[in-house]
Amino acid sequence: MSFKKITIAGAGTLGSQIAFQAAFYGFTVSIWNPHPDRAIRRLNKVQKMYKQEMGITDSDVKRAMKNIVEITNDMEIATKNTEYVIESVPENLEIKGIFYQKICQVLPKDVILASNSSTLVPSQLVKFVDRPEKFLHMHFANHIWKFNTSEIVGNEKTDKEVIDKVVEFAKEINMLPIVLKKEQPGYIMNFLSVPYLNAALGLWAKGVADPMTIDKDWMKATGSPMGPFMSLDAIGLRTTYAIFNAHAEDAAAKAIADKLKQMIDEGHYGIEAGEGFYKYPHPAYESADFLKV
Repeated sequence: MSFKKITIAGAGTLGSQIAFQAAFYGFTVSIWNPHPDRAIRRLNKVQKMYKQEMGITDSDVKRAMKNIVEITNDMEIATKNTEYVIESVPENLEIKGIFYQKICQVLPKDVILASNSSTLVPSQLVKFVDRPEKFLHMHFANHIWKFNTSEIVGNEKTDKEVIDKVVEFAKEINMLPIVLKKEQPGYIMNFLSVPYLNAALGLWAKGVADPMTIDKDWMKATGSPMGPFMSLDAIGLRTTYAIFNAHAEDAAAKAIADKLKQMIDEGHYGIEAGEGFYKYPHPAYESADFLKV
């Protein structure tokens, strides 16, 4: 294996998935999270989704969970004997900066550091680390067991050997590594998908059509297996809300944020909650009649 032990820092929606995916494929994993009990709850939800969508068994889950050796809010314990840290803390420059400054105080100099940031780029975060040659981004899509790509990009000083090692790790956990030649906000996936999702949310917020109608139109007209609101449920509406709320000075963004906030307040924030734009575990789009004339 590329690494003997890895540490996932931050066990939110994606951090918990990355931790379980790595453990499922045989890596020894430790988790750092400010609230270990929340990390455990997240992992329990991830296990259920793996069983539902991947058909794994209870024994598969137990085997994977045995590879998660610590879930702690102590950075020294979480990083003991680790070789690779993947940061997945909240998408906020100040929060990430504080995290890196703290973790670099306890990490040996040979440990590789990666960020799973979805909107920030390596040049924005590298200033907070003490090992630019061992710092890069490794970005995952939500529901990583299904949408299994990993976008990888370094900063100007990242060693090629570090990139190569992370690419190998991506393959070992069943990810398709997508290596970028230079940094790009949104990488490839989000750079392409964000305008598409924004357009769908704009149609909904303006009352042009309901989410199911928009999905049906897109799928039928393009042959796509998914509509935009199915994707948004997978991403999670809390993440989507945070992005639009950050631009609430724009009237169109505020209209979308307000509608999303209402759904979130009602507990409808995506697949993880059992309801978003659709109800789960058996959403309407699974019906054989969904696209019938």
